[in-house]
Parts: sequence; structure tokens; C-alpha cells
Amino acid sequence: MSQEAKKFDLVVFGATGFTGRLVAEYLEHQYKNDSNVKWAMAGRSLQKLQEVRAEMGVSEAVELIVADGDDENALAEMTKQTKVVLTTVGPYQLYGEKLLKACVENGVGYVDLCGEPTWMHDMIEKYQSKAQASGAKIVFSCGFDSIPFDLGIHFLQKHVISETSKPLSYVKGRVRKMQGTFSGGTAASLKATLKAAFANPEIMKVLRNPLCLADTNKGAEQPNGDRPYYDEALKSWSAPFVMAAINTKNVHRSNMLNNYAYGVDFKYDEMMLTGPGEKGEAIANHITNDKSLGSDGGPKPGEGPSKEERENGFYDVLFIGEASDGNTYAASVIGDKDPGYGSTSKMITESAICLAHETEALPGGIYTPASAFPEALIARLQKHAGIKFTLES
Repeated sequence: MSQEAKKFDLVVFGATGFTGRLVAEYLEHQYKNDSNVKWAMAGRSLQKLQEVRAEMGVSEAVELIVADGDDENALAEMTKQTKVVLTTVGPYQLYGEKLLKACVENGVGYVDLCGEPTWMHDMIEKYQSKAQASGAKIVFSCGFDSIPFDLGIHFLQKHVISETSKPLSYVKGRVRKMQGTFSGGTAASLKATLKAAFANPEIMKVLRNPLCLADTNKGAEQPNGDRPYYDEALKSWSAPFVMAAINTKNVHRSNMLNNYAYGVDFKYDEMMLTGPGEKGEAIANHITNDKSLGSDGGPKPGEGPSKEERENGFYDVLFIGEASDGNTYAASVIGDKDPGYGSTSKMITESAICLAHETEALPGGIYTPASAFPEALIARLQKHAGIKFTLES
């Protein structure tokens, strides 16, 4: 079946999960009257799909597809009907490969919320050439990890190159403000990754390498960002940021896939600003020692904040660096919902639509957001998803 003849533009796989429900709700609200966005909901149980469709106010015209993540035949049949599969079913290292394989084999687009660099590393090695051959366009990490960071760097570097003809050789990514929770899926992925890494030294080796998703034979030694320090330039204490372990790796892969637009020796680190003085130092130390996300008491898959909490959430990320002309350049990415759910559900949805409709010339392969559809997705996020990309003076 050709891409033009596909029944759906996208299928939401995992539509009965917490994030999948939000994706379905967003699609219904944002694209209900858009005939160019044909979509379906997929999951293991027809009854649950029917219940969620009703609960989230989704039109009964939206079709339901029963497919279990372990049923390769069902996954193949599902993928053959659509241009893109949007999957929220993680941890991907436990539940993701069979769906990814089906998309690759059938030349179908794929977007996920993966923040598991060791699994991504393995999937790139295993399926990159196959995706190139089949034409499948695979885009990892289309949520809070790593769209604001990956596209934020792209946005800033594009401006600096236009102004100075050279990219910034070192960019600091700094979370200035954030209110909201990380998802239960993120916590589960972190636990699964750590468990695998401690059991296998080779996995730990990959996890510790900031260039593991890029060409490890190229690139400069990277800043650690793993301990608090006082940043004189920003007049604030900085603390390690839990998502840096995946975001930095995606940024370096984007740089490689975009023919080293940021330079072969580009450096990037990511931290949280906690403020000046003793209070800022105390907060930075507390964040450094906080292991709750990976603990048994952390958020569980399927759990999430209330609608009010999602609506009241936000994030503000600064990207800043000194250019070759001696001037400092900065940009920000600001989201109007909590990062782990409200904003993430919109980001992955817009990524899927973008992949279905705005990447005709993109060849098959395994991508990051900033290497697959940077300009198109930035435009969509600003128009539809409450995310602002701004140059700062």
C-alpha cells in the first residue's frame, strides 16, 4: 500500500495509557475538523479503547485497532494501514522493538517518547540500514526529552550562523524555571536503564558516553554537568539536570546527522539554575542528591497529574554561548503546560503530523527531531502547542 493510499495519517499506539489518552484528547480538540489528519487509536483491549474514546470525548468516527505489542502479525497489519505510528508504550527497551521492527519492515514512519539511550544505540545499530532501505522514517525522543532542547539548540545555532557565519562552539542549556512532574514512563525507563546498566558493563559504557548516538570517533571532550557549581556569567548556582543524560546525546546525534552544522568539536551541557547565594547553593545540593525519580516511590506508568496540575505547569529553558565575534547569544524555549504530560502529549502529536505531511524529501533512517523536521516542527509547536522559541538579547 503506497503512502498516498494509507487509510490513516497516524495511529496512536498505547491510546489507553495516561499519555496516550492525552494525545487522543489533543487530536480530537485540535484536529477534529481537519480532513487532512486521519487518525486511529490502537491498544490491546477493544473494550478499554472504547472506554477511553468515550471518556476523552473522542468522536466515534475515530477507528479503533486491537494490537498487542507482542503480536508481530497484528503490529504488521496495523502499520500497513498508516503513514506514521505514534507510540507511548514504554519502557521501549522492554516493549518497543517489535513495533519498531514492524515500522522499519513496512517503510512506515514512527515517533516515540524514548529517553533510553542504550536502547536507542542498539536500535540504531540494528535497524539504521534497514530503515534506509525501506524508507521508514524513525524519530526518537519526541517529548520533553528531547524536543525543547534539541530544537532550542538548532534555533539558536541557526541564528548565530546567519549573524557570524560560524556556530557556537560551546552552548550551555539551562533550565531556568519548571513546574510539573516527570512522567511515570520516564521513571520506568530510568529504572529499566539503570537495572540493565548495572548488570552489563558494556551498557554502562554506552550510557556514560555523551557521543554514543553520534560518531564516537569525532568530537571534543564534553563538560560533565554532574555536580553543582556557581556560574559567574549567569550569577546563579547550577545543579545537574536529570534529563541531560538523554538530551545531550540527542543534540550530538543531531549535529552529526546535520553534517556537523555546530562543528565537529561542539560542546554542550545541560543543568538547572537554582539561584544565587546560600539558598541557591542549598537547592542545587538538594537536587544533586535527589534520587526520587528512580526510586520505588517515584511516579508509576499510567499515573499522572490532574488536569489542573497539567494546566498550571510550565518550563523555561535558556540556551546561551559566546560566539567567535566575542558577543554572547541566547535563546529560550518556553512551554505553557507541565513538561511530562501536558506539553509532551502535544509535542509528540505535532511530531507525528509533521512526519506524515511535511517530510516527503526525507530519506529513510533513524533521526532526532532536529535532524528530521526542525523548521517545520518549530512552526507547528509555536502555532498549535503553546511553545515559544525566542531570541534573547
